[in-house]
Amino acid sequence: MADRGKRTVRDLRRGNRSALLRHLYFEGPLSRQELGRDSGLSAGSISNVVGDLIADGLVEEAGSVDSDGGRPRILLKVAAGYGCVVGVDVGETRVRVELFDLALTELAAADLPLSDSGHDVGHVVRLILDGLSAVVRDAGISESDVLGVGVGVPGIVEQGGGANSTGANATGGDPGGGEGIIVHGQTTGWDAVPFGRLLRTGTDLPLYIDNGAKTLGQAEMWFGAGRGAGSAVIALIGSGVGACVVADGKPYRGATSSAGEWGHTTLQVGGRLCRCGARGCLEAYVGAEALLQRWGKAPEGQSEEAGLTALLAAADHDPAAAALLAETAEYLGAGIADLVNLFNPERIVIGGWAGLMIGPRLLPAVREAAVAYALRHPIAQTSIEMGRLGPDAVTVGAATLPLARLLDSGGAPWNRNAIVREARLEVR
Repeated sequence: MADRGKRTVRDLRRGNRSALLRHLYFEGPLSRQELGRDSGLSAGSISNVVGDLIADGLVEEAGSVDSDGGRPRILLKVAAGYGCVVGVDVGETRVRVELFDLALTELAAADLPLSDSGHDVGHVVRLILDGLSAVVRDAGISESDVLGVGVGVPGIVEQGGGANSTGANATGGDPGGGEGIIVHGQTTGWDAVPFGRLLRTGTDLPLYIDNGAKTLGQAEMWFGAGRGAGSAVIALIGSGVGACVVADGKPYRGATSSAGEWGHTTLQVGGRLCRCGARGCLEAYVGAEALLQRWGKAPEGQSEEAGLTALLAAADHDPAAAALLAETAEYLGAGIADLVNLFNPERIVIGGWAGLMIGPRLLPAVREAAVAYALRHPIAQTSIEMGRLGPDAVTVGAATLPLARLLDSGGAPWNRNAIVREARLEVR
């Protein structure tokens, strides 16, 4: 039997393809000379790998630049039209499905309200599948052009019985099969829901499922306010509250992938009842649903977004509304201080649709409160910033799950049988 610890020529080839593909994706366009300089590979290896990637349609020329006295250097980039990826955000009031090219330019989108069925899992699965069909149809493409579907969901996502037991990559997503993924959503009533298997009954496309806060975190780390940081926390504030903790450039997941449930850390013992059933959670004070309940003056029948808009407007002339926002800023700053003391991140990013609404107004007070509650040395090394990718960053982050698999594999086509074999080898 071959030594599993020994790298084969095939492994080296795939590793070189992946390294160059990732570098081109995040840093391109680049010339072959720049790729050689940055990767340390020989000119011959660069020529062979790049030639293969161009032949496969993954890389294309992107113009040229003058060189010092020689021929112009041809620039290369990842071909955005090589295929498409889908991102899905299972939110509080809707399911949003977006289709992107590889540059993550939106090609089509569908918003499907959750309606009276709420988070009934069968209803959610139907909406995702309906949305997938809609975006493929609206973009005028074939389903075979879709490289994979990433889904961000509320709750704890167990990747096939364990955080890494199915060969999950650095993103935490299942490597494409999806059948073994289980979701535990205490606030939505999902108790060990076989979400991957349910989705698989309606599509043969590669599936990648993760917690919504973690997909938001990956989007901000790749393209937004977290880029360049090796240690960060990306906070999602919507109806609920979550976080993606990034250590050494990778999401920290814990023993069973539940790390990052920041919204369910205790802010006040015996405090307000949280949606999870416990009392005093941070979410019960700074989440949009709880914030509007605490205000008690939001117009009946309006969405939470409209309610927050009304609260922010009222704070300009209503002392009670202004005091509520000031208290919320202190609560949020205290919660951020806990993150600073626990994880010592270099950067904390506030995102999520509600975070982006209240954050610009509250940010100075949040920073002040974080300084007051955190240890002096770590907070002095931490910046607290707003997210840059907008309210649909969860969807963008979900789309990065199949994209990450493409980059990590060096563009190898998805094959369920091959992935299952690799997964079994990894857990032996």
